[in-house]
Amino acid sequence: MITTNLSTRPFYNQAAVQFWLLIVAFVAVLATIFNVSRIVYYSRSDTELATQANGDEARSAELRASAARLRSSVDAKQIETASSQAREANELIDRRTFSWTELFNRFERTLPDDLRITAVRPRIDRDRGFVLSITVISQNGNVEAVNQFMENLGMTGAFTAILSKDDHFNDAGQLQALLEAVYHPEGGRQDPGRETAPPPSSGAQSSRGTE
Repeated sequence: MITTNLSTRPFYNQAAVQFWLLIVAFVAVLATIFNVSRIVYYSRSDTELATQANGDEARSAELRASAARLRSSVDAKQIETASSQAREANELIDRRTFSWTELFNRFERTLPDDLRITAVRPRIDRDRGFVLSITVISQNGNVEAVNQFMENLGMTGAFTAILSKDDHFNDAGQLQALLEAVYHPEGGRQDPGRETAPPPSSGAQSSRGTE
């Protein structure tokens, strides 16, 4: 029996080789499909982001132009008018908390017998709060009664910075004095940094009243 292989080409297991080649080709095809899908996805995403960025830039430019138009159309006088109206509204709100009954009760407890009040004008001061202008008249020309009234107001703790702005004798021979005081409706509130002004001496008021 002859055992020698006389073929010109050696025998290979071609089936196994072809199987592994198919596996490699299949993996390559899958990788190619995956890469192509990723490229398409990222290309679409990049396009969408670029479109959105362009839209945002256009919107930003539109807002800047709108802000510039608004700034150019703003009238400083209108702003000042609006601010003034707002201050007046705040003053009206503050006035609602102002009790005339309580104020006159305080006057009744502190007013000397020889004095009578002829006018009271409150106003709102941005720094000090309620400021009262009080006009009083002494029929007997009693300067000491005016001084006593100022001292009595200061002792209540509800009135500070009490000043005599003017005093004179009117045509009827009565002493008329204009007083100013900061009024704290809550009562007893004192500002340590603002002392109550001392009442003017009787001699000084008399000399002004006889001019």
